Amino acid sequence: MKWLAITVTWLLSTQVLAQPVEYQINGEQFEGYFVSPEDAAPLVILIHDWDGVTDYEIKRADMLVDEGYAVFAVDIYGAGIRPVAIADRKHHTGELYRDRQRMRDLINGGVDQAKQLGANTDNAVMMGYCLGGTAVLEMARSGSPMKGFVAIHGGLGTPADQNYKAVKSEILVQHGAADANISMQEFVALIKAMDKDNAPNEMIVYGGAQHSFTKAGNPHYSAEADRKSWHRLLMFLEQKLQ
Repeated sequence: MKWLAITVTWLLSTQVLAQPVEYQINGEQFEGYFVSPEDAAPLVILIHDWDGVTDYEIKRADMLVDEGYAVFAVDIYGAGIRPVAIADRKHHTGELYRDRQRMRDLINGGVDQAKQLGANTDNAVMMGYCLGGTAVLEMARSGSPMKGFVAIHGGLGTPADQNYKAVKSEILVQHGAADANISMQEFVALIKAMDKDNAPNEMIVYGGAQHSFTKAGNPHYSAEADRKSWHRLLMFLEQKLQ
């Protein structure tokens, strides 16, 4: 997908910069998306779902910039890898699930790129949807210095060799009670894992909501759960970022 660099001028001459960002990690090409309302704006690191960085992530980033946040959408697939077929999506997510260190390295590389763009990575929250939610929990377990973590209808399992002892800030998890992919048993197991290690957390369940409940246009979309999820996200960001 190709995007143009756009500068949008609002009333009061506020400048909003929005642009695709091509960058390299260990010689590999990646393409993220950066949008910022002003220098040193509080930052959201956004990790994509299993489609890659697409219009959905751009939409969410643009919604967040309207609230005063800079956003860097990290690419953890690679430039040009935007799978459409279910089998391809499973293939690319599976590669990352099997190599958790690569997942961490690609996200940290994206954070470094955001810093090079002038984003305030010292005043940042990390969030993600679906695959991105899984990746957010991975980064929380890694001891990432973010000011908060938000996982929205993501995978909730904890790898056998990992725990939550290194978590440095609060984790917010939003889950659909009717999610056919991620069970309520997994949700409860995550609560127990975090509480065992005294990791600060808030766990929210939306009754009747299915997997991908925030993604309009798919059969599992829930306008009510999406609205509640977004409202709680904005509250969390306001609490954690200055």
